Amino acid sequence: MYEAKVKIGLKKGVSDPEGANTLKALHLLGFNTVKEAKTNRTVDLLIDGKNKNEVKKKVEEMCQRLLTNPVIHTYEIKIIRK
Repeated sequence: MYEAKVKIGLKKGVSDPEGANTLKALHLLGFNTVKEAKTNRTVDLLIDGKNKNEVKKKVEEMCQRLLTNPVIHTYEIKIIRK
């Protein structure tokens, strides 16, 4: 059994309205030292597989087919043996 953690973010240059609103709210609360806020999403998966490489390939396919939009998203995959 493996745990896969997929961190999904927006590519550079893609608008991040949630991050912009977070930054604005932080400034309104007096946290003026914050210069940038970006949003990311994490998907945690438990997967059966023979080895780490097999699981990573499956997760890579999941990212390409469902979890991300390759036009606007970047992603990082971390595999942990359970």
